[in-house]
Amino acid sequence: MAVKEILVLGNPKLYNVSVPVAQDQLDHIKSVVKDLHDTMMDFRNTYGVGRAIAAPQIDVMQRLIYMYIDKPVVFINPELDQKSDEMITVWDDCMCFPDLLVQVQRHKTCRIIYRDMDWCEQKMDLQDDLSELLQHEYDHLDGILAVSRAIDSRSFALRNQLLD
Repeated sequence: MAVKEILVLGNPKLYNVSVPVAQDQLDHIKSVVKDLHDTMMDFRNTYGVGRAIAAPQIDVMQRLIYMYIDKPVVFINPELDQKSDEMITVWDDCMCFPDLLVQVQRHKTCRIIYRDMDWCEQKMDLQDDLSELLQHEYDHLDGILAVSRAIDSRSFALRNQLLD
């Protein structure tokens, strides 16, 4: 198992913009995907949450997202488009600050276009919590953290203190 250290809030590397993955890097990307999987599953076992992780969170500054809900999905060089005007407000969490929640607004729907592990172009329409999730992970590729998207200065809560 290759569990990697997750960069935490305050690490300046989290604010860097990631570089695209080149097709000739696919063999290398396979090992990064394994590391992302192992790291996310370890986090999930520890905290009980974790549906996706972006490569910059484990100090790999490439445009790569790994998601595992029902099955693993790898998003290479993703692009978001067709973002709805309708927004949703959510309490966002992040592996980079596991005890902190941040209230943000995200597009209710969007579409993600990406390359898969066979370098084939794929498209996925997203809505509600899946839309929010992939927007969050996509932000990591651009060096944007949820704390930067907070609705206002009162949009922060410790996970164990938030009341519904």
